[in-house]
Formats: sequence, C-alpha cells, structure tokens
Amino acid sequence: MSTAVSEPKKTVKNDRVTSISDLFPAKTEKEIKQQKMGAWVRAIWMISAHLGCIAGFFFFSWKAVFVGVFIYWITGGLGICLGFHRLLTHRSFQCPKWFEYFLTVCGILALQGSQVYWVASHRAHHLYSDQEGDPHSPRKGFWWSHCMWLFDTKWLSTDDLSARFAGDLLKDPGQRFIEKFQLVPIVLLGMGLIALGWEYFVWGFVIRMVVCYHGTWFVNSASHIWGYQNYDSGDDSKNLWWVALLSFGEGWHNNHHAFQSSARHGLRWWEVDTTFITIKFLSLLGLAKNVQVPKEVGATS
Repeated sequence: MSTAVSEPKKTVKNDRVTSISDLFPAKTEKEIKQQKMGAWVRAIWMISAHLGCIAGFFFFSWKAVFVGVFIYWITGGLGICLGFHRLLTHRSFQCPKWFEYFLTVCGILALQGSQVYWVASHRAHHLYSDQEGDPHSPRKGFWWSHCMWLFDTKWLSTDDLSARFAGDLLKDPGQRFIEKFQLVPIVLLGMGLIALGWEYFVWGFVIRMVVCYHGTWFVNSASHIWGYQNYDSGDDSKNLWWVALLSFGEGWHNNHHAFQSSARHGLRWWEVDTTFITIKFLSLLGLAKNVQVPKEVGATS
C-alpha cells in the first residue's frame, strides 16, 4: 500500500544558526585534541583506501569484479540508499524490525560510519540545506561538499550530533547494539573475502568501498551544483542523471528535497529510480508498507 505525501517543501532559513559551533556545546581542550586526532585517523584511512585501489591492477579477475559489484549493491543500494537514507533517515516506508536491522547491517558494511552518525548528519543537511549549519554545502566549494567536510572536527562531535538529530535511533536497543558492535560484520566480511582470495578482498572490499564512498559523496556535491530542478525547494539541490545511475536513484536530488519523506525520488518517466523499484518489489513481498509517494505522482503509480 502507498500513501500520498504533502506538497513540495522549501528549506526555511534558520536565522538562529550563525555558525556550525552554534549546533554543538563548547568543548574542553582534551575533547578538541581527541577530535583533531579523529580527523587525522579518518584522513589516513581515506588516503590508504584510495591508494589501496592500485592493487586492483595486480589482483584482478572478472569473478572478483562481479563479486565487488554485487557487494556494492548490497552495501550501497540496500544498505545506504534503501536502509540508512530512505528508511532510517526519512521513514519513507515501514518494514518489519528484523528487516530494518538487516538493512542497517548492510549499510554498516559500506564503512560510512555508524547508522546513527550517518542519519544525524543527513538530517542536519536537510534542516539547514545550503545554509550555515549544513555539513556539506557546495557553497563552500566542490571538494568541501564532496569529502573535505568529513575532516572538520566539529562534525566529529558524534555524540552531540547523534543526540540532537537521531534521538529516535538512540532509543532503539537494536540500533544501539548494531552501532556498538559495528566492527564485527565488517571484519567478518573482510576475512571471508580474503579466504576466497586476495583479488576478492581488493575488489569486493577496498575498491567497492571507495566507489561507494564517491557514489554517496557525489549526491552531496555534484547534485547541488549541476543538473536541473523540477521544484523550487529553496536550496541548490539538482536532479543529475549520472549521479542517479551511480547511486541507485539518489541523484534525483531536487525531487528528494522537495518531497523529503517520499520513498520515490525519480518522479518523471525518464528518472529511473532503482531503489524505489526495490521498495515496490519489497511491498509485493509484504516487507514494505505505508510507502510514501508525492500526491501529484499518485499513490499507486
């Protein structure tokens, strides 16, 4: 069953936020040092991951590539786009709790941080889209929105960010359990791929992870710079076909900002949205209910 959602939304300017610091309480000198260390650790991880992709030239097989593509769909398509984004962040459909936890673990395997941190930072993005307080507005530059914001110590205040924007997940014992033990499925996946052969680890873990990073990051950067707008959403969000292709339909970003709780992002016949197709399939299986879609598209379209 599908449920219609309201008219397009506009981002409302929030004059109470004059700097990102307004969103978080002041930190002690010790906490600031810990955040700076966290930024360095994250930077070293990202650089190492990208350099690790070079190994793909030395450890190659088509079977390993196919495994990488499949895991990319599991972690990026089901985990990030369907699970972290459309389900946990926006609650654009409902599903059994066990299936929500399954999708959450799939998202954890994308190595984009815990589901609580991911959801909190994305909700902040919508609340302050392309204004002060937006974690990754390209008004601060392409590279800032694409990845450099990840190393800003203020956005490493994970506890403050989570408490402010993702309190619903913190109240869920299952979600807290997954967040606490998030390294377990990651390690198991890595060990399983190594057992198959190093080429499977290189393509199914390292290269797949980096491609998934950029697929998500392009939504934050490119889809706020290039493309077209179907709606006046009050921000710079755009619809960009190649980002939608890379990110399972997330590139129809202006549509999403206009109808934030909609499970469907591709609203024109040519705007292919594979994540919504997946949701429709899940609804046939009884795993997705109360699927939200815009009124003007139609609840049954």
